[in-house]
Amino acid sequence: MSQDNELNYDYEGLETLQDFIRWGGRLFNQAGLVFGHGTDNAYDEARLLLCFVIDLPWGQVPDFLTCRLTESERKKVTDIYKQRIATRKPAAYLTGEANFAGLGFFVNEHTLVPRSPIAELIAQGFAPWVEPEAVERVLDLCTGSGCIGIASLQHLPNATVDLVDISPQALEVAERNIERYDLQGVARAVESDLFSALEGERYDLIVSNPPYVDQIEMQALPPEYQAEPALGLAAGVDGLDLVRKILAQAADYLTEEGVLIVEVGVSQYYVEQVYPELPLYWFEFNQGGEGVFAINRSELVLFEDILKQRVKPW
Repeated sequence: MSQDNELNYDYEGLETLQDFIRWGGRLFNQAGLVFGHGTDNAYDEARLLLCFVIDLPWGQVPDFLTCRLTESERKKVTDIYKQRIATRKPAAYLTGEANFAGLGFFVNEHTLVPRSPIAELIAQGFAPWVEPEAVERVLDLCTGSGCIGIASLQHLPNATVDLVDISPQALEVAERNIERYDLQGVARAVESDLFSALEGERYDLIVSNPPYVDQIEMQALPPEYQAEPALGLAAGVDGLDLVRKILAQAADYLTEEGVLIVEVGVSQYYVEQVYPELPLYWFEFNQGGEGVFAINRSELVLFEDILKQRVKPW
């Protein structure tokens, strides 16, 4: 991997958007950057950062590829490219913004960068697992920026949502996103260690993207992922510390016909090893992603004893 001081940041001769996207992509590849926080390659990452600097909507870039940047813009684009390489932070932390399920969300280093395949389920209103019009209460557990819960409201027209997280700093970001979409009274941020502050609450749908990265994977994460809060990633030896608790407790917070949907990513393997008898439905995604399951409250109740027995005491 090239070191920052070995890269050539001289932009003399570069003039157009196309020039800077191509140059930025080459720099990012030379620096060995890792992607996956909204883009999956160096050239889209360069394009994203350029769009932020010059305040150009992503979709309009093709219309302006041959337009020239001003000297001030060229310097600002170069500076943000240098910052991306020097810090190895995901682009979303440099821009303070990320897109998810068709919406823009404020993010910072107290929240994960939104990228869950649950966005595909949101677009379907979580059907056929729920009747979208019949859903009145939603819980977004381990909410971070609030992106899953807030985006869900687009397709659940009669719902309110509780955005729950243990991190007060993450909830400050969620509050900003509630205000951004004028959802006061429809969405509320709640500080809670999983269900601990939700006594007596019942939900038609609980959706959760909890920490699920196992110990070995945490140690192997590239710098871009290590820049995210460990609180939102690390989940013990097998990545299931929180998932075990969610499975054991969720039935007490679901309505009779309620549904639990949880993302566990690559820890799907461990879930299937620990709970071989549990009738989990694993989604297949057309737009990429894996490791998201659904289960009905009635099935959670049926296996209640097993679920409670398999919650680790630590």
